[in-house]
Amino acid sequence: MKLGDTVTDLLGFTLAEMGDYFLSQGFKKFNAAQVFDWIYVKKARSFDQMTNLSKDLRQFLENNGSIDRLDIKQHQISSDGTRKFLFGLPDGVSIETVLMIQDYGMSLCVSSQVGCNMGCSFCASGLKKKQRDLTPGELVAQVLTAEDAALTKVTHVVVMGTGEPFDNYDNVIRFIRIINEAKGLAIGQRHITVSTCGIVPRILQYAEEPIRSNLAISLHAPNDELRTRLMKINKRYPLAEIIDACRVYFEKTSRRVTFEYLLLEGVNDTLAHADELSDLIRGLNAYVNLIPYNRVREFAYERTDMTRAMAFFDRLMKRGIAATLRKEQGGDIDAACGQLRLKADS
Repeated sequence: MKLGDTVTDLLGFTLAEMGDYFLSQGFKKFNAAQVFDWIYVKKARSFDQMTNLSKDLRQFLENNGSIDRLDIKQHQISSDGTRKFLFGLPDGVSIETVLMIQDYGMSLCVSSQVGCNMGCSFCASGLKKKQRDLTPGELVAQVLTAEDAALTKVTHVVVMGTGEPFDNYDNVIRFIRIINEAKGLAIGQRHITVSTCGIVPRILQYAEEPIRSNLAISLHAPNDELRTRLMKINKRYPLAEIIDACRVYFEKTSRRVTFEYLLLEGVNDTLAHADELSDLIRGLNAYVNLIPYNRVREFAYERTDMTRAMAFFDRLMKRGIAATLRKEQGGDIDAACGQLRLKADS
């Protein structure tokens, strides 16, 4: 990945790609493992720190390579320990990334695009239209910069920030391969989740990938009429096509699918909606992640109260549908689901 005419972002390489790059420049392929170790294990911030490399290689990398972290324009810490970062990119645009403390480890929610064109009617991220895709190196840099700032190890990654990951498919898949490298960050494939609003051809393509990272579908409605009102992508890929693609995904991967369902007061949160949802996904190896809505001032939607949310949850469980009710994190710093909006740029 090029940062300019001569500077190559090494964070955008898998281990094999880095080895090929070094060979093409007259160096040894094994140098890639050394550099990977310095970047991802020893956390080197400069090539001068890479003392087991030859002087010629270090000089070459100094002149031609980059392992730069992102510029932290803002770093907020929630009362529950959630951290939200506003990162500046070299071309002047910004992205948001959220680090959450979970029972199972440290989970980082990364953005995949600057802005989003999906236009979901409840999501702050879509208020700014897509400006561009993020590169694999920019995705990796979110992980490294968050780790440095929080002095912690990221154990889980969810591609659920600003942007539609499957609208930036190739770069997201390369990112997954890079962070999964055993000699690098070594984030396990079962600890990586990609969320999509339902781009069917990419779901089918994802099912063929050799890395078995997790799939989450942003569903949010149990019928086409309501989902089309909430999510314009449903006009292109209606529910029947999405459900069929999920069946193919399970057949190919044997991996469970997560259906994300945002609870909107008086819109999609009745027991009748729970029954429709149960009927829609029955027989799939899947579970439903119920998400409390986080208020966005531009939209009229309100959060379902906890009594009603629990009734919805109980109805799914009684009808044999596995479900969870997501614990809210980062709401006091606008870092919760659907709230990422690049306020500093607004």
